[in-house]
Amino acid sequence: MNNLFRTKSITDLIAASERPDARLARTLGPWSLIALGLGAVIGSGIFVLSGTAAAGETMSFNSVLHAPVLDLLINGPDAISTIGRPGAGPAISLSFLITAIVCAFSALCYAELASMIPVSGSAYTYTYATLGEIVAWIIGWDLILEYAVSNMAVAVGFSAYLADIFDSVFGIHLPMELTTPIFAGGARTGAWFNLPAFIVLMVLTWLLVRGVRESARTNNVMVLVKVGAVLVFIFGAASAVDASNWTPYMPNGFGGVITGAAIVFFTYIGFDSVSTAAEECRNPQRDMPVAIIGTLLICTLLYVSVAVVLTGIVDWRTLSNAAPVATALKEIGRDNVRRIVGVGALIGMISSLLVFQYGQARVWFAMSRDRLMPQSFSKVHPKYKTPHVSTWVAGLAVGIPAGIWDIGTFADLSNIGTLFAFMLVSAGVLVLRKRDPGRPRRFRVPLVPFIPVFSIVSCLVLMTGLPLEAWVRFVVWLAIGLAIYFLFSKKRSLLESPAEE
Repeated sequence: MNNLFRTKSITDLIAASERPDARLARTLGPWSLIALGLGAVIGSGIFVLSGTAAAGETMSFNSVLHAPVLDLLINGPDAISTIGRPGAGPAISLSFLITAIVCAFSALCYAELASMIPVSGSAYTYTYATLGEIVAWIIGWDLILEYAVSNMAVAVGFSAYLADIFDSVFGIHLPMELTTPIFAGGARTGAWFNLPAFIVLMVLTWLLVRGVRESARTNNVMVLVKVGAVLVFIFGAASAVDASNWTPYMPNGFGGVITGAAIVFFTYIGFDSVSTAAEECRNPQRDMPVAIIGTLLICTLLYVSVAVVLTGIVDWRTLSNAAPVATALKEIGRDNVRRIVGVGALIGMISSLLVFQYGQARVWFAMSRDRLMPQSFSKVHPKYKTPHVSTWVAGLAVGIPAGIWDIGTFADLSNIGTLFAFMLVSAGVLVLRKRDPGRPRRFRVPLVPFIPVFSIVSCLVLMTGLPLEAWVRFVVWLAIGLAIYFLFSKKRSLLESPAEE
């Protein structure tokens, strides 16, 4: 049992990152780090979930697996029915603000640990230093799932969106056989392979191998484009706002606001990916906290502004559709703004793919350096100083499944994995404050233990809002990971035989 919960000292973690054969180039400053965060967080979700959260949704739970855990706990078998969830209405802007506050507690915990442990691996590395090897393995395995499944879903969405753009804008109809997954909903679609999804991931993988600086510059440009598209919507549609659409402000009471907050929570996922770049940051002790908290603040400002304008230009009850922003712009006759927003959404998908592929490769790299993964994954390219093997493996591990399966139905796996990681990072702050109180902290979470505890509790509550099916799949994934750990990783661990380092 002691071996399972053995920890790696922060000093050793930092020393391992400075080894010449495994050292990554430190090229990123605070603005590049913030751009990484914005690249991950601001995607197509803001243009979709904002409408759903405002108008509400009606969901049919035809089995126990499809029902949210919280509904099953409260209603039992009665949860397996058609259940309507009231939306926030114009108060969706308040929902975004409440969700940002909840995320801020986790962001503060990430900021403290990132400034103390400026090493690749994010939550995996932090838990290795605080909660022990078995927990670190679980969270590393969990992060692989989070990044991979999320990017598979985004890549499939990118392919469908690209085909629609070619058809509606250029009049070119891309063949269904090459733009659709082979399997969707458990049945064959008649397609051969989803080629655009695979190609975009391979191009981004090649870019990531070429260098972090080059990847960051590309991401910076894409972030400017998609943030610009969001600003075009805000200012381009603001003149069409009718204040009467904001009345009543809370049509479904505060309960609707909380429901909206639970829905839009997932538009904030990604700010934690900033911490995966700690080892390639020029001044991590100063810049990591600035980037993590700055990302959250900028996203909150943009999200609240979008929500205010969106519910001001049309009746909130009309927003329950797959593309509420585009539909609203079409309704008020702002077609030029709609086209710009569409391009921004497409660029947003590419930017999210780039950042999450970057983060996934760094997790594999960190686990390999601790010998919990094959050691070839921690090889650094002699010219580009990037973990090229883990980057290519991560690219293929996402690109091939994205060409075969429609894995959009597995998106809840990414959500539950993210919330689980948030909980463990918050717990890590509590452990290190007790175990190593004298270690220098350039950034300190205020009001400890209250903020970390609130972060843990709020994440657990949000996890109960996910369907039982996501919990079952998550447990199965962790069981597979534990089998690999006990059969392969545990006996090869650097802490098991440090003399072989």
